[in-house]
Amino acid sequence: MKVFLRSVLFLFVMTLCACDKKTTVREIPIADFFRNPERTFFRLSPDGNYVAFLQPYNNRLNLFVQKLHTSEITQVTSESENSITKYWWGGNNQLIYLKDNNGDERYHLFAVGKDGIGNRDITPYSEVTVRLIDVMQDGNILLLMNKRDEKKFDAYRMNLETGELKIIAENPGNINNWMADHNGKLLVAIETDGVSERLLYRTAEDKPFKVVKEVGFTESLDPQAFTFDNNKHIYALSNIGRDKTALVELDLESGNEVRTIYENKDVDVNEIGLSKILKKIVWVGFTTWKYEVHFIDEPYACFYDKIAKKLPGKDLWITGVDQNEEKFLIRTYSDKNPGTYYLYENNSDKLSKLSDIAPWIKETEMAEMKPIQYQTRDGLTIHGYLTLPKGKASTNLPVIIMPHGGATPWARNKWGYNAEVQFLANRGYAVLQMNYRGSLGYGKSFYQASFKEWGGKIQNDITDGAKWLIKEGIADTSRIAIFGNGFGGYSALVGCIQNPDLYRCGVSYCGIINLFTYLKDIPPYYKSMQGMYYAQVGNPETEADILRETSPIFHAEDIEVPFLIAQGAKDPRVNTQETSQLVKNLQKRGVDVSYILKQNEGTYFLKQENRLEFYKAMEEFFNENLKK
Repeated sequence: MKVFLRSVLFLFVMTLCACDKKTTVREIPIADFFRNPERTFFRLSPDGNYVAFLQPYNNRLNLFVQKLHTSEITQVTSESENSITKYWWGGNNQLIYLKDNNGDERYHLFAVGKDGIGNRDITPYSEVTVRLIDVMQDGNILLLMNKRDEKKFDAYRMNLETGELKIIAENPGNINNWMADHNGKLLVAIETDGVSERLLYRTAEDKPFKVVKEVGFTESLDPQAFTFDNNKHIYALSNIGRDKTALVELDLESGNEVRTIYENKDVDVNEIGLSKILKKIVWVGFTTWKYEVHFIDEPYACFYDKIAKKLPGKDLWITGVDQNEEKFLIRTYSDKNPGTYYLYENNSDKLSKLSDIAPWIKETEMAEMKPIQYQTRDGLTIHGYLTLPKGKASTNLPVIIMPHGGATPWARNKWGYNAEVQFLANRGYAVLQMNYRGSLGYGKSFYQASFKEWGGKIQNDITDGAKWLIKEGIADTSRIAIFGNGFGGYSALVGCIQNPDLYRCGVSYCGIINLFTYLKDIPPYYKSMQGMYYAQVGNPETEADILRETSPIFHAEDIEVPFLIAQGAKDPRVNTQETSQLVKNLQKRGVDVSYILKQNEGTYFLKQENRLEFYKAMEEFFNENLKK
């Protein structure tokens, strides 16, 4: 199979220019790409009798509940200011969801009955941020709150029926991860001093934590779940002593690995599937050029194949299951469609369609996202994706270089439906996405190669991708733009500063512009990780010259090409005053710059009207600067 995939990759690169036949392509309305989905994010109730989902109401995603095998649908929430994006069943009769204030990331937890009655804030404390650890089957939830101290997230247990809240672990200020056993007892934690991490374990909630194992931050040990045979072993994802992250079983008394359950020689394992009924791990997930699943349990593999045969030719994954593991939520997906949700009932072997996510998206009108790879100037292999516009000759095209975003470079691009990519391809642009050094999934060495290379070798990887397109004859050298969000927005600014002759224009969406501010404004509850950020990005006290050299705000005079800059005023990672200062400096110099600032948004534009405004502005911007 791997030989076949490599052959496909090389054949694709060799034949990019082979098809010059032009066909007429309909210009799809912007709203079809960026409006709210029809229905999405389905969750089964624990008893398997109901399904919840998100659906638009007054242009905001709200919670709805449907009784299975009936047309009985209840609107559960009526949020008009912000969409709901994260929710869970809190037992069979109510749902819980997180809500912040227009993107400020100060989340509170709300609960509401599945009949829509009794909607309330169950964490009604001022200046508090809430995170959910787990929802248990006994009516309790485990959550984190910085109620006692804004710098410290303590762990609590809450009974959803009575509202009783009890602290079960005080955070000294350096614990950033917690894990409960299968009975909801909080027994594992990860603490950090900013440079190294320690795995902590206690045998009971009334016992003290003890250090099990210490690792440097360049290595990872990520607890996933307790084993089912005893409370002394856990499943963990670890790259200790290896380059690629593997699934291992770890002894909590000795700190030693008991066994390696699964590892892939090419990429990191990043997900596991547990069956609480079977009491075992049944699969692991990882991403090569596509997401793949390896089954640990052979009967479960046969079960999966039985479902897959009902959806021939479809990529799919299991997104949810009831507590008896008799009913399953299935989602199909592809690079040309956001997908469809189905219900599979194991007892009757019945598959029922629940909803398309965006039924107005037609696969025949979408462009194909192909895997590619190229070599950097210092010999690294960079993997990525190239999407060519339908109906265009595959040579001399206007190109959008699209480095992936995130609050840091430590994320990745994936194969699948991407509304931005498909929108740009529909408008006639080739789109290159690359997983530059530091992108997750490619092992420890590739990750570490990004340390202190913001604006350095990471940017070279992006530049080398643009030059690869030129060498292949795909790009029109006079019509190359760069666009990204978060770190990708930072890269767009740095790219145009460092390579003014390469890029015709740039778009920075919530892009980081000042590394000093970025490091200084780390939220109080992340202060324990500050040493790690300094080691990965740079120390503002001892490496100020490097940070100044790679911060866009200090190099406005080097930006000569047109720019579109967009940002939410409540973005906790980017200072709007500095962004406004950068824009004013460009305007004073006569640079063609457009600025969109939304007061009611955070890091990304979650409100439909703001998204549509931004992408309409981006369409006009690229039309002005890249069209012949």
